Amino acid sequence: MHSWLAPARLAVAAFLAVALCFSGYHAATDVTGVVNFFSYFTDLSNLAGTAVLAYGGWAGLTGRRPVPDAVRGAVVLYLAITGLVYGTLLAKYPALLVIPWVGDVVHRAMPLVLLADWLIDPPAGRVRPVVVLGWLAFPLVYLVYTLTRGHAVDWYPYPFLDPARHGGYRRIAGACFLLMVALLLVGAAIAAVGNALAAHRDARQGGAPRGRHTRARSG
Repeated sequence: MHSWLAPARLAVAAFLAVALCFSGYHAATDVTGVVNFFSYFTDLSNLAGTAVLAYGGWAGLTGRRPVPDAVRGAVVLYLAITGLVYGTLLAKYPALLVIPWVGDVVHRAMPLVLLADWLIDPPAGRVRPVVVLGWLAFPLVYLVYTLTRGHAVDWYPYPFLDPARHGGYRRIAGACFLLMVALLLVGAAIAAVGNALAAHRDARQGGAPRGRHTRARSG
């Protein structure tokens, strides 16, 4: 691992934590509320990104075991989808960007940062297809939670999940299917690129894949 990567991860994690604190405080003091703040996929994926970067930076500085590749890849996927969904579906809803600079950080900057982190420090071992399928579990649980809670409290975090809008549940079913397909395709691409970069790194370093303990000591 590059010597500068660990402190860079910690610095980015600290900045993202500040941005999320600003957003969380704003939500807690207006009509949004704390529960609704934690009901946005954007906020959850960025909280996960903060944790992965913070622990990854700390592990790199102290020689601890790094964040498991399956966890890192999942967070990269969730943030990538956050950026893609925002860019294609949500950017036209300015009300979602209550604090514009925070919106830019969580929707635009962080997906690119986590993807860059994955490319700079690719996985230690091969990411298997079953792992990619496992990455879909959290988005599925989130969709069930969002639709169930939304029906109970009449609040939905994103317009395309609101059945009161044109098309109702038929439109939502179509949107959810497309999201799952996008998650699977993007996840497969993230795994494939990570595997290719890892193979190139291992070939350059002598052909033997690095193990977990080797990565931990390299930080």
